[in-house]
Amino acid sequence: MLPAGLEERDFAELCIFPLPNVTLFPGAALPLHVFEPRYRELVRRVLGERKIMAVARLKPGFEASYEGRPPVFDVCGVGVIESYDERRDGRYDLTLRGLSRARIVTELPPELSYRRVRAEPVPEPTVAPALTAAWQLKLRELWTELAPHLPEPARDLRELTRDADGVSAYTDRLAAALVADPDKGQALLSEPDPGERLRLLTARVQELVDALSPSPRGVAKERALN
Repeated sequence: MLPAGLEERDFAELCIFPLPNVTLFPGAALPLHVFEPRYRELVRRVLGERKIMAVARLKPGFEASYEGRPPVFDVCGVGVIESYDERRDGRYDLTLRGLSRARIVTELPPELSYRRVRAEPVPEPTVAPALTAAWQLKLRELWTELAPHLPEPARDLRELTRDADGVSAYTDRLAAALVADPDKGQALLSEPDPGERLRLLTARVQELVDALSPSPRGVAKERALN
């Protein structure tokens, strides 16, 4: 079964926007400023079709060949353009809403200025309800200690995960709000098992809570953002 809002043709020829330190999780809203000519062309095409595009993270060392087609991580985030504004000079400001994970199967021939891939949705295994409940209980207990040290929008766990339909959406909401480190974000995006993502996020929150005791409050807050 395909993720809601997506069709097979979206994965057969998927336009990707490669970025060095950005991860698009399903359900998350990602603001983007598009100024390079090749990606302005990409956005024009996407807007003329189904408004579907992907954000793929560039692998380390991309700088030497950035103008070309440097390697990207296999798992990327697929989203839909929710809103956009085209400036007079052709640049775009847009908001991309994550819909799904995708695994890049192959990159299509470089016939256009921007990059296109053939991809496939990332299937997710079923998670035992008892395991999910146990990790969520632990997470809620830890959150009461961590919340006062988080930015205001992330303090209310219930509000942060409101309308999250199932454990997969629940973990993606938390990852998008809590994990700023690009490598950790990519690891969570690449993990197909929602139960394992929940375990990793709970372990991350435990680390942050443990850091509160010996560390000054300001340092702990800074760590919470990374």
